[in-house]
Amino acid sequence: MNVDFTNVADIEDLRAVPEGEYRCRVAETRESESPAGHTRWGLRWEILDGEWQGRTACWDSLHWSERGLSRVKFVLEAIGIPTGGEMELKAVQLEGKTAIVQIAPEEREDTVTGVRRVSNRVPFAGYSLDPKGAKAKA
Repeated sequence: MNVDFTNVADIEDLRAVPEGEYRCRVAETRESESPAGHTRWGLRWEILDGEWQGRTACWDSLHWSERGLSRVKFVLEAIGIPTGGEMELKAVQLEGKTAIVQIAPEEREDTVTGVRRVSNRVPFAGYSLDPKGAKAKA
């Protein structure tokens, strides 16, 4: 076999959509435990409109640790869940909630294989209230 790797990138691109802001819904939630031992909720964000409708924009995590609670509160408010006091909440209750989600590329190197991968992520404050979702709830 004769092959030329001159123009082949040394990176695995896992992004399904380009960088940008999208109206999304929480299509799936997964509850797990972080390596530090606290509860973590994975959120799969699915695009609702436009050219990329139906595609997964990215996965993001909510970390239920003392350090992570400020971002949890921010994200819950961005999807329309009031956070004014004590509450009981299950991950599945987030499914179907919508927000405007900012998607940005993130590159990491796998420490075991050395393979560089680029995937989509949501910046710390990359959420805002979905005006269409707010109208639908009113």
